[in-house]
Amino acid sequence: MRYGVVADIHGNLPAFEAVIEAMPAVDRWLCAGDIVGYNPWPAECVDRIQELDAATVMGNHDRAVASDTGFRFNSMAAAGVTYAREELDEDAIDWLDSLPNRRTIASGEILIVHGHPENPDRYTYPDEFSPGMLEDNARVTITGHTHVQGVREFDEGVVMNPGSVGQPRDGDPEAAFAVLDIDESDDGGGTAAIDVETHRVAYDIDRVVDAVEEAGLPEKIGTRLRSGR
Repeated sequence: MRYGVVADIHGNLPAFEAVIEAMPAVDRWLCAGDIVGYNPWPAECVDRIQELDAATVMGNHDRAVASDTGFRFNSMAAAGVTYAREELDEDAIDWLDSLPNRRTIASGEILIVHGHPENPDRYTYPDEFSPGMLEDNARVTITGHTHVQGVREFDEGVVMNPGSVGQPRDGDPEAAFAVLDIDESDDGGGTAAIDVETHRVAYDIDRVVDAVEEAGLPEKIGTRLRSGR
């Protein structure tokens, strides 16, 4: 099976459209949360992730929008939550509210979380990935939240972050995504062979900067995209 893996779209439709176009043929899409927040296309991004029928978990911005509680965020994040609440219809908010904090697919071989298997809001950077994040029979754990792309391989399996589609923070302004390929080996042992490809794709950042201004959102939400920080 071949999976297209995304995370932290954050209402950035131009970036998400670029990722969708650049994604090679995959059997299923997976999303490690935060479809909404920050950027001014929350409804469109919810629509697109639903159209892709992606296996999705709830991010902290998704939860904040669904529960109308953005008070713990900084001013930029809080503004994005307020904007998304105003833009999303009841069905979209209910859908965000229905997302689980974690989910397993592929008979439990793939675990999807937003932050960390023990805490969905815990920031876990790639240099902190450990075999302990591979729970039960999971061979792959997919996480997001940090907006930093990275993959680490262990004897027990792979822990990965596809990076952020809509607001990278690893110094690369291009939209991030990954392709996860799990094949059964033909050695008779049934061992899953795991391959992860990380990707970046350019998109029209100026379009986002202009849209942020037009929406009345904090200017830095858009301008920070130029540095990927």
